[in-house]
Amino acid sequence: MATESPPRPRSATPSTIPPKRPLNLDDEQHVPAVSSPLNPDATASRNRKAPAREQREKKESLKKREAKGVDTTRSATPDTQTSTKKSKKVEKPPDVVRPLRYYTKPPNPSDFDPPREPIFNPILSKVNREFNECFEHISNKKAFRYTNCIADPAFPSSRWFRQTDAEPFEPRFSFQEASSHILFDTSGRSITTEKGFRMARANVCAREGRWYYECKILSGVKPPNLDPSLHPQHQDSSSMSGGHVRLGWARREANLDTPVGFDAYSYGLRDVSGQKVHLSRPKDCAPSNNSFCEGDVIGLELTLPSLALHRKVVEGSYNKAVDVSDDLDPHPAGEAPEIIRDRVPIRYKGVVYFEQFEYSSAKDLEDLMNPAPSLSNAAVAAKDAAATAPPNPNHPSIALRTLPFSSIKVYKNGMLLGTPFTDLFAFLPPASKPAAQQGARDGLDDGMLGYFPAISVFRGGAAEVNFGPDFWCPPSDLTAPGQDDDDNGDDDDEGDDEDLQDHSATALAAKDPETQKQHAHGRHSRLRGMGERYVEQIAEDVVYDLVDEVDFWMLDAVDHPDAASGMEGTAALKGRSGVGMAVGMETVGMTELGGGGGEIKEIVQEEE
Repeated sequence: MATESPPRPRSATPSTIPPKRPLNLDDEQHVPAVSSPLNPDATASRNRKAPAREQREKKESLKKREAKGVDTTRSATPDTQTSTKKSKKVEKPPDVVRPLRYYTKPPNPSDFDPPREPIFNPILSKVNREFNECFEHISNKKAFRYTNCIADPAFPSSRWFRQTDAEPFEPRFSFQEASSHILFDTSGRSITTEKGFRMARANVCAREGRWYYECKILSGVKPPNLDPSLHPQHQDSSSMSGGHVRLGWARREANLDTPVGFDAYSYGLRDVSGQKVHLSRPKDCAPSNNSFCEGDVIGLELTLPSLALHRKVVEGSYNKAVDVSDDLDPHPAGEAPEIIRDRVPIRYKGVVYFEQFEYSSAKDLEDLMNPAPSLSNAAVAAKDAAATAPPNPNHPSIALRTLPFSSIKVYKNGMLLGTPFTDLFAFLPPASKPAAQQGARDGLDDGMLGYFPAISVFRGGAAEVNFGPDFWCPPSDLTAPGQDDDDNGDDDDEGDDEDLQDHSATALAAKDPETQKQHAHGRHSRLRGMGERYVEQIAEDVVYDLVDEVDFWMLDAVDHPDAASGMEGTAALKGRSGVGMAVGMETVGMTELGGGGGEIKEIVQEEE
């Protein structure tokens, strides 16, 4: 038996690990001592210094803070979970834009009465009419606009006042939206003047859709080869002094002491040769040399795209390739225009009016009046070719953006003469802005922005307007009030079934571009008289007043419970003092609650 060899003894394990060899900076960065083709900057790398350490902000000691009187109480250790939750908290949404709010004293007993009728002073008689000077009423100034208002106990949160109108209660020329030299008849539908060109606008405006009104030349260009037997209205031609008439459509920014078509805010037609006028530049339109003479009935049709497409233009999201029609889709349910009316009640000659800031002309549109820009402007424009582009829906300047599918057609005695104007300028904010002054806010639509029927007369020229429904020479496609496009006299039940079928057919046909151009957004595709628009405008004013009243009532209930019940909370709402908007007029004593619900201003009343 072999004997086992004894186990080999293990070497002793060192009790301690020997320290590593200290490395210098070159060894630590593994930089070779000699430069090589692959590392030519070895020497520079060795000499590179470490980056400077950012110095911390030095805080004052506790004794210094105590000497300065700073609160030195130490807060508890912050809770990381709580701070994380606060950081993830959703930000507070911005305040809702709402009208500026005015708290007035209790109204006078006379403020509950309807506005009095305008006072007329007879000036002259012509064309079997008596023309009067309208006075004892307030007129719109350059920077302010005025509307009638009345005290109503059903509007306590609006401080009793709501909008109304004065007689006659019908579509007519507005006594506030006319030059001071315009003479009216008692109905407010006929005007004349003894001065140079003066303008008057109607009390109703068009914002979208197709609208029509007529104008009869009462005194102006004499018809050629006048035959009294064929024109009995001209038998007493000696009583007429001639004159001139221009007619068209105008925005609120248009100057009332100029003819229609003087600036970029109005589109007009001359009675001489029937020329079109825009930016004070007359141009022939087919057929040429077709004057508008005494006795002629001139019809004007305005076509505007839907407000939804209009907003795309002013917001810069309009795409010609996508928006191939003025109304691809109907108005979405629940969508409504944001109407904000910053109004303050003021007293003028014993009558209370709403005063608000008026929209003013834009510099870009004023520059279009200059046929030859200055050298400095030309040099600047040369650097930006887009700025010199003609007006279009995608122009860099919002004021120079135009509305696709917009046009103005002209009729003479019921016959279509042509379409002198297309691609009208946009008017929704920010294309329209108030004058830069204290208290004015940009980007707000007060519900009365649009195109108004406008007539200007010159030295004896006289005209009468007709807003319907009984037109003198209506076009063939004019729809009577309350009549639909597919109204054929059938029963209501059958009409409902046909409406469903028509809706399905319209949805299927929407894929055809030609069908999209023909169909036009439901009721807006109908050609209607401006008298029908006047009824809609009254309903809109009522709705806007109710919306403001409910909104103010909710503010009272949430922010100021004491004020929700009425006048008892007036003292609780008084705050910083301010100034009124009007100068030289008596303002009803009030405090103003700002658009966000927190700013309060006080306006001092001047007693009569």
